Amino acid sequence: MARPNLAEQFVILLRVGIWVLIKEKEYFLSFEDFPYFKDQTLNSIQNVQLPQGYHLYWPDLDIDLEIDNLENPEKYPLKSAIQKKRSNHSHSRAAARS
Repeated sequence: MARPNLAEQFVILLRVGIWVLIKEKEYFLSFEDFPYFKDQTLNSIQNVQLPQGYHLYWPDLDIDLEIDNLENPEKYPLKSAIQKKRSNHSHSRAAARS
């Protein structure tokens, strides 16, 4: 069985997000928009594959992202459930203080 193509290069910005270089294009994934990467290990984030040439797969994290999500984020307005829980929790705290 052939091994999936690996993404070419990965650069980590520890406080705000990660950069990934795919087919000579750079993409930034902020931890605000992609919170499921924030508390992961460097090895698990760097272990990224490009199985069919149009999506990224992190096998250690079981995360799939189509490159189109990164190129056209306005087409994909849904946010991670992790982020939704955080914002609901913050809102309920603010309401409780009022």
